[in-house]
Amino acid sequence: MTYKIGTIGEFMRWTQQVVTDPAAAANTPKRWFDSEETAAKMQGRQNSAEAMVKLLSKENLALLQTIATTSPNSVRSLAEQTHRKESNLSRTLKKLQEAGIIDFEEGTGRSRAPRLVARRVTLDLDLVGSDSMVSVQRP
Repeated sequence: MTYKIGTIGEFMRWTQQVVTDPAAAANTPKRWFDSEETAAKMQGRQNSAEAMVKLLSKENLALLQTIATTSPNSVRSLAEQTHRKESNLSRTLKKLQEAGIIDFEEGTGRSRAPRLVARRVTLDLDLVGSDSMVSVQRP
């Protein structure tokens, strides 16, 4: 997967150019990073479109809605609310955290409270190549 290194200012100028001339984006990578260090870190965290579709199953979408509406005070509390085993739920929550969809607040004692931190997930599927992309939008 290719990417481009650039500053926010460079990305903004490129974006403005693409708005006036969409062909300018033809040979430019869709992923931009501020440094090689950030690129290396994020390349390991990229989610494939297929993995994201599996992660956002009907059951997990209901789980995310429960997190958003009830703000559970711990993983155990969420497991009770959703009638899921705590160990399986913890694995799912870890995957959702790695995808940038949830995060955890420190609770009382050793408990962690899951919190929804993303508002929207977008899948950009390239049907004729291998340049599909997943983006997670935070409020």
